Amino acid sequence: MGRHILHVDQNCFYASVEMQRHPELRDKPLAVCGSQEERHGIVLAANYVAKPFGVKTGMAVWQAKQRCPHLVTLPPDMGEYIRFSQMAREIFEDYTDQIEPFGLDESWLDITGSVGMFGSPMTIAREISRRIKFELGITCSIGVSDNKITAKLGSDYKKPDAITRIERDNYRELVYPLPVEDLLYVGPATSKKLRGLGIGTIGRLAQAPTDTLTRKLGKMGMVLQTFALGLDPSPVRKSGHIPNIKSVGNSATTPRDMTCDSDVELMLLLLAESVASRMRELASRCTVVEVSVRDVELNSFCRQRKLETPTCSSDEIARTAYGLFRQNYRWVRPLRSIGVRGAGLVEATAGTQLSFYPEDARRDKWERIDGAVDHLRQRYGYRSIQRARLLADPLLGAINPKDDHTVHPVGYFGG
Repeated sequence: MGRHILHVDQNCFYASVEMQRHPELRDKPLAVCGSQEERHGIVLAANYVAKPFGVKTGMAVWQAKQRCPHLVTLPPDMGEYIRFSQMAREIFEDYTDQIEPFGLDESWLDITGSVGMFGSPMTIAREISRRIKFELGITCSIGVSDNKITAKLGSDYKKPDAITRIERDNYRELVYPLPVEDLLYVGPATSKKLRGLGIGTIGRLAQAPTDTLTRKLGKMGMVLQTFALGLDPSPVRKSGHIPNIKSVGNSATTPRDMTCDSDVELMLLLLAESVASRMRELASRCTVVEVSVRDVELNSFCRQRKLETPTCSSDEIARTAYGLFRQNYRWVRPLRSIGVRGAGLVEATAGTQLSFYPEDARRDKWERIDGAVDHLRQRYGYRSIQRARLLADPLLGAINPKDDHTVHPVGYFGG
């Protein structure tokens, strides 16, 4: 017996929650936007009244208001969005315990074992759609299929407030004509490579020579072709599933542009402290350090380096990240955000060969210092102990990277 998978996508989630809270705004163009004062001034979500004007997620607020001068903007209320997300999950749990979130507003549900009790997959999808609309006052789009990738294509196929079934009998008819960018994991860089090969639709990707895809995209070429064929054996994780965390990162959009190496070095110290602290909470060390930056024109790059010895030393992580930055950036323009990640996590208790080299002694000393700093901050607060280096720039140094920014374990794909 095949699987029955739903992908539920709550339409324009942040904006929908705000319209539920402010009914007088339902017929007006509305966008939930980050703070322009804190330099997070982008559109996080726009309602369907605003979208015909060209207002899109990720667009700068000033651009959105140029396209739609009468746009109503509201700040995000993450506590309320989390509450609505939890209420939606409670509805899902009435039908299955196999629920895998993909952000606050999207979830996969494996209802294979539920059809005998609740009816066909389409019946269950209609019931969930009706309940979300009645109980939460918002709408959702649902994809119905036999795997996760195709179910997501279904929820994206028609919006808002729609249910789309895509299975073997209608897969080619509905999916093959879609642009290749509609396939999960085909981002801008991959799209450019595929279109350079003359592959512009999911159908062309499914029928492309596998060796050509492998040569251009590596093993990811075969994976994407498998998805294009409508095949995805990955399971929907159960509610209590705790994924194996493979990396920990933190990033920040700075309160002013970074214009010199000194600014970057300071920010990397701040971020490395929070990342290293999170590793110690996970009893882990990293084997790879990664740095990412984004300039004022939103161009970005990411570089990483493998370490000879696993570490959770904030000093070593910061120095490695700074070395990567110096090798790869030539100050073409100022930077607005920066991130650090420790990847390839291994257990902190994993054995390492004893060494008398100065670098290893330095690492051990900094890990012990970092542990003492963790203890003091847990007891007396983040500001109780800080590096003197941060006092050189009161604006950048005032950032609290652990409490003010998200420290996030990463790794959906292959996780």
